Amino acid sequence: MQCRMIVLSFVFVITASMVAPAWAAGDGVALEHANTDVSNIGSLQRGARNFVNYCMGCHSAQYVRYNRLAKDLQVSEDQLVNNLMFTGGKPHDTMQIAMPADDAARWFGATPPDLSLIARSRGSDFLYSFLRSFYIDESRPTGFNNLVMESVAMPHVLWQLQGAQRAVFEEGEHGNQFMGFELVTEGSMSHEEYDQFVLDLVNFLEYIGEPVQLQRRQLGVWVLLFLLVFGLFAYALKQEIWLDIK
Repeated sequence: MQCRMIVLSFVFVITASMVAPAWAAGDGVALEHANTDVSNIGSLQRGARNFVNYCMGCHSAQYVRYNRLAKDLQVSEDQLVNNLMFTGGKPHDTMQIAMPADDAARWFGATPPDLSLIARSRGSDFLYSFLRSFYIDESRPTGFNNLVMESVAMPHVLWQLQGAQRAVFEEGEHGNQFMGFELVTEGSMSHEEYDQFVLDLVNFLEYIGEPVQLQRRQLGVWVLLFLLVFGLFAYALKQEIWLDIK
């Protein structure tokens, strides 16, 4: 019985860790699977490049230090300074931006959030779907809306890469039903190239949400193995102690 309870506990922990991201991502919209891989160093390097070039004008990552980034992404300090640090400072500084929060709120209607933990709070599937779901909407101040987050204040900053697309809706029994996107203006990237660009960016955002997650997972495997072996010894000891007791 004790051994069975130990096995059931392991199954519960593993199952919970697998389904938790799905709970976090649900927002009433069918999300595309990002299939991120934070062990892919090349993808993280490209994602860091995408982040500092297209996101850091408005969004900070104040819980991440540049030197930790360089260590995990396997880049030298010179590469770090020349390619990822465009605001000056030192390698031990955090990824802050110069835009004052009050000005940002006045310009955009809301202060752009810090993105250090956005992948943990929203989920990678949400971010991947969000960045691919901007569509033309002339009623919006920026000229774009988003299928995943309606009436979002954020402009489509990647439109030159993706191009401009129109959302196609069809009237059904339960109101307008989304049928797909229709490309209106081509971007500088193909559909596949843009999807890879977004995937690398989301992969990087997932990494900065918990830079130690790879080490944590590796340690977790050893902890579970230890507990399993300890549980088997404990069960064998219990059987030996109670052998002569009827």
